[in-house]
Amino acid sequence: MQLEPRDRRILALLQRDCRISNADLAAAVGMSPSACWRRVRALEEAGVIERYGAVANPRAMGLEFQAIVHVHLTRHDPDRIVEFNRAVEQRPEVQECYATTGQADYHMRVLCRDLEAYNRFLEDFLFRQPAVANAQTNMVLRTLKQGGILAD
Repeated sequence: MQLEPRDRRILALLQRDCRISNADLAAAVGMSPSACWRRVRALEEAGVIERYGAVANPRAMGLEFQAIVHVHLTRHDPDRIVEFNRAVEQRPEVQECYATTGQADYHMRVLCRDLEAYNRFLEDFLFRQPAVANAQTNMVLRTLKQGGILAD
């Protein structure tokens, strides 16, 4: 799907507030409500809009500890990697996980209640994964930018 400037504006507005009414969205992008609704549906059907959701505040939920974890694998055994990937997908502490090039094989953003909970995550989960050789933790001191808008 070729994105037009109006599509990008629609996407930007929906990313800022997915609860915006179709009438307000249409007015903001200079379209009729029916044409805007059809365009949003086309963006959804094309997979440009994957889902809608609420952004929760981790601190308000009691999740005070955040870390970036650099995971090194023992070796690149395909079965162990599949097992590791499935296990990571099931862990609510792991907010994001990327397989990457470079020194570490994976980079994860992990949220926990506190340092003690994070230590349990490491000992009871991460270090018990057969594919994991070691991990390096970088504590997040503050967040400068998160959840950028893709369409602007």
